[in-house]
Amino acid sequence: MFTEAYLDIIRYMEMGGDVLWYIAGLVCFMWTLIFERIWYFQAEHKKLLFDATSKWEGRSERSSWTAHQVRDGIISEGAGKIAGSLSMIETCVALCPLFGLLGTVTGMIEVFNAMAVQGGNARSMAAGVSMATIPTMSGMIAALSGMVGTTYLKRKVESETRRLEASLLLDH
Repeated sequence: MFTEAYLDIIRYMEMGGDVLWYIAGLVCFMWTLIFERIWYFQAEHKKLLFDATSKWEGRSERSSWTAHQVRDGIISEGAGKIAGSLSMIETCVALCPLFGLLGTVTGMIEVFNAMAVQGGNARSMAAGVSMATIPTMSGMIAALSGMVGTTYLKRKVESETRRLEASLLLDH
């Protein structure tokens, strides 16, 4: 069963050309970053909230301009840690369709090459068209999967940043 799945994947990668390997690598990198952020929220985030709150509550006064600046600094630092690699994930999502388009261009070059060498043989042109369309589809599917993860993470980052701000109460 695993052997058949492996062979199917290899055949699919061969039909789509070398660009599919780059798309696959990009998707693995992107989802590694997504899972890292999910793991962060499950395992590490509580410590960040505790440390930030402890740092703020440890101050003797919390109402001066300086205290407000310290609070803003704590929030800014925490927001950076909360967001983590979100911008890198968004970049990966944006790159997926571009790699798909690169595969389309290389596949069309194969079609034109087949037409030049074999004079428009339908069988050789079909392989090139396949090589042109499969990377486009793969890049779009990869981007859609990344959008699901990115949407979840953006919402989580926004809510946890608001939670951090709310936990650092000001004295008036």
